[in-house]
Amino acid sequence: MPVGTVASVKGIPQETLEELGAQIILGNTYHLYLRPGVETVRRMGGLHGFMAWPGAILTDSGGFQVFSLNELRKVTEEGVTFRSHLDGSAHFFSPESAMEAQIGLGADIIMAFDECTEYPADGERMRASMEMTARWAARSKKYFEEHKGEVPWFSTQEQQIPPRSATRNDNEGGKNSPTLHSGLRSSGRTNTSAPTQPASAPTQATPLLPNGGEVGHFQASWRSPGQPGAPPPHHAKTERAGDPGAVPTSAERTQALFGIIQGGMDRALRRESAERTIEIGFPGYAIGGLSVGEPRELTREIVESTLEHLPADKPRYLMGVGTPEEIVEYAKLGIDMMDCVLPTRAARHGLLFTSEGKISIKQARYAQDEGPLDASCGCRVCMRYSRAYLRHLYASSEVLAQVLNTIHNLSFYLDTMRRVRHSIQLEESSLSL
Repeated sequence: MPVGTVASVKGIPQETLEELGAQIILGNTYHLYLRPGVETVRRMGGLHGFMAWPGAILTDSGGFQVFSLNELRKVTEEGVTFRSHLDGSAHFFSPESAMEAQIGLGADIIMAFDECTEYPADGERMRASMEMTARWAARSKKYFEEHKGEVPWFSTQEQQIPPRSATRNDNEGGKNSPTLHSGLRSSGRTNTSAPTQPASAPTQATPLLPNGGEVGHFQASWRSPGQPGAPPPHHAKTERAGDPGAVPTSAERTQALFGIIQGGMDRALRRESAERTIEIGFPGYAIGGLSVGEPRELTREIVESTLEHLPADKPRYLMGVGTPEEIVEYAKLGIDMMDCVLPTRAARHGLLFTSEGKISIKQARYAQDEGPLDASCGCRVCMRYSRAYLRHLYASSEVLAQVLNTIHNLSFYLDTMRRVRHSIQLEESSLSL
């Protein structure tokens, strides 16, 4: 998922994201809460209307950003008091207020409020943080269930979002396209003994994304009747019992609230966190608290061991990871969703990902290089510009350098995920023969 922290993937307009084939982007609740403010976004129909993005959106809870403030925050059982990095003003986030903000922002997938455990941390600290996250998860879900009908999708139905342009992965949205999580599960790469949602879990309505589909069925088209920019339904139905083609009612279409697994670098605590979060009951589960300074080998070990305890029939989201090689590896392990600032942040510093490895375009050796950045890449940057020109733009501190670099890196990441999905399809086809 490309990261659009403040309702913008840095330097990239929405139509370019569509051309690249991005189906879902990530927004940051902490930053959007501070600027422009939740009410501003709510009045415009949520983030979809505010930023004119017809695809899917996921917002995090703001917990990680508050964690990163370090000296500017104070954590209690009730929540976190923190000071804005913009002007030093004091603010307070609780599980309830984080849910309120995310409901107002109107993303398709939202995250429970959690406490990210720092690294390194001793056993007592990791346990206290994990237990706090579990209690906050229950409070997050309680508030969400009581207020999920307040999502702004239905208050501005007259507002229109420009239709999604043709993308490089339009063929993935049809009936033969794999669902993101079920495709990985059936590929045989994950532990088939992983628990499913326990029968004793609290009863809840099946969360439906705004396209009317169940969580996990991530198709190319995400809008549905009732949301701004949605196509009109082919037929209207009110009776859903036994009819998978029925149009869901407004009451059925809700955001999807995911729980977050914490526990630091302790495998036993991770298992306990997974069990307690599953007991609360969510339509998807995220692995949080990683990429906070620990060795990458340890990150992989924690991810692999945590996956053993997460339901195989629910989306599994690894937060804040990683390099192109890592996202392929984690997808093979059974991770369905990932986000990372690396492709955009690296691009702004002249670090570009190619089929032949990383390239630092700022280096003088590219000053006379007439070749494309990556001869195997079909993005608009590689098809048109030389390495020499890209190096010139960067050396001249031209804004265009950041734009073109970011377009390429995002294209490389999205192409990597397309290859992963294609590989899964091929494997499923061979298994069905």
